[in-house]
Amino acid sequence: MKLNRLILKDHRLFNRYLALAPHELAAYSFANIYIWRSLYDIGWVVIENSLCVFFRDQTGCFMYLGPLAKEKRPQVVKQAFAVMDSINKNKDISRIENIEEGDLEYYRALGYLGREKYPDYLCLKDDLALLRGNKFKSQRASCNYFIKHYDFDWRKLKLADKDSCLSLFNSWAALRKTQSSDDLYRGMLEDNRKVIKEALDNYKQLGLEGIVVRSDKKIKAFSFGYRLNSDTFCILYEITDLSVKGLAQFIFRRFCRELEDYKYINIMDDSGLENLRQVKLSYKPRRLIPAYIVTGDA
Repeated sequence: MKLNRLILKDHRLFNRYLALAPHELAAYSFANIYIWRSLYDIGWVVIENSLCVFFRDQTGCFMYLGPLAKEKRPQVVKQAFAVMDSINKNKDISRIENIEEGDLEYYRALGYLGREKYPDYLCLKDDLALLRGNKFKSQRASCNYFIKHYDFDWRKLKLADKDSCLSLFNSWAALRKTQSSDDLYRGMLEDNRKVIKEALDNYKQLGLEGIVVRSDKKIKAFSFGYRLNSDTFCILYEITDLSVKGLAQFIFRRFCRELEDYKYINIMDDSGLENLRQVKLSYKPRRLIPAYIVTGDA
C-alpha cells in the first residue's frame, strides 16, 4: 500500500478528519503532527474512509494516532497493522500511539493490547492567567520578582523572531546539557531543536500563536502553541533564559492572559521526566488526560 508523504497542503484533509470527533489529547492537531517531519518520514493513506497516519524512522514504523473516521472499522485497524508489519522487521515495533481513553476498550475488544503512556495536563486558563490563592503563591512571587527587577517588554512572536528564538534555544539547551548526564534527555534536547525549527519555519502556515519577552533589546523568552478546539489551547513550547529569575513564570502567565477565548490550557505531557512532571503539577491541573499505546493482538 502506497503512502502519501505529508505536505502543508494536506491540512484541509487532515482537519476534516480530525473534526469528525472531539479530541482532548494535544496530538490530535495537524500542527502537532506536521512539526515531527524533522524527525520522521510521515505518510498517510485513507483506508475505507479512515485517515491513517504513519511515522517512520530508522527504527521502524508506527501510527501516531488511531485511524480517524466517522465510524470505526475493525478491518482498517487490521490493514494498518499489516502496513506497519510489512515495514518492521520486528513486529513488536508496530503500534498505534495516542489512543484516547474512550477508544481503548474498542481496541481491546478486537484483541489488541493497550498500555498507558504519559498523560496530557489540562489546566483551567483562569488559574494560569490569574494565579489566585495560596496554591499559586510561589508562581506569583516569581512573577513579581521578575517584574520588579528587570526592564522588559513583551509582544506577539513574529516570523522575524525565528533566528533569535533558535539562538536562545541553543543557549538554553547547551546549559541543560551541562546539568544532565542522561543520554536519553540529551537526545531529547537535540530532537526538540529540530522540531522547534520545523515549527518556526512554518509558523504562519500552521496557525501557531506565541509571544516573546525581551530585555536589554534581546529576546529572553518565547512560547508558542496552537488551538486544539474552541475550548482548549495547547502550549507547545516555552524556552527562557535560565539566568533570569522569574522569567519562566512570567511568560507562562502572560501568554495565558492573552488566550482570552479559551477555557482550558493543555500544557502537554511530561515525557516521563520527573522534574517536568513536578513543574506541571505545581500549576494544579484540573485533570490528567490519559493516553495509551495499542500493540499487536494478544
